[in-house]
Amino acid sequence: MLIHGFGSSGKVNWIDTGWVEALTAAGYQPITFDNRGHGASRKLYDAQLYFAHEMARDAKRLLDHLGIGSAPVMGYSMGARIAAYLMLQDPAAVSCAIWGGMGLNLISGLEDSEEIISALTAESLDQVTGRTGRQFRIFADHNKADRAALAACMVNSREPMREADVRRIGQPVLVAVGSDDDMAGSAQGLAALLPRGEAFTIERRDHMRATGDKQFKAAALEFLARHAPE
Repeated sequence: MLIHGFGSSGKVNWIDTGWVEALTAAGYQPITFDNRGHGASRKLYDAQLYFAHEMARDAKRLLDHLGIGSAPVMGYSMGARIAAYLMLQDPAAVSCAIWGGMGLNLISGLEDSEEIISALTAESLDQVTGRTGRQFRIFADHNKADRAALAACMVNSREPMREADVRRIGQPVLVAVGSDDDMAGSAQGLAALLPRGEAFTIERRDHMRATGDKQFKAAALEFLARHAPE
């Protein structure tokens, strides 16, 4: 199961970047979907409906709907946070996981939410001056996303996970973060908290450009070969 990041969609995050093709060629059956407020899914404008632990329940409902008791799960950025909550809430549903674009900020949360919300709600890109805000506004406009729904999502989707809860996640986890990613936090620091965590650095990639990187794909496939059930 593939869980996309903030402002993205199953198509943009996983199909357009070659992940579905790579996983299929390796013998897996990738499942993609659009998180609430994203892609073709229903647009919601109440920030209280976007907590990561609630979106994790959406992922579990999809697995249940498909009759899948347990599966490897991969998430990027917000999708990694959702995957972490899925593993915490329903450990039996996830055999192993790959968290991309998410390091120690799983615990600390992120401090630029207000900048991103302001960027998404600005009348035009010309009014957005912050680098992070501009990145997300350009990405949202490129994907023709519902910016009001994304602004609501940003309020609570970054809910921090307690360190004690991270330590309770017992499945194998690959934590992969770009070497130039200044948003995710330390992959090594997060992996060290996980009982079966492994860290991988995606060299010469920032948060936005690491998603479909060949190094990342190779590390993920090697990890799945060791830990995914036959």
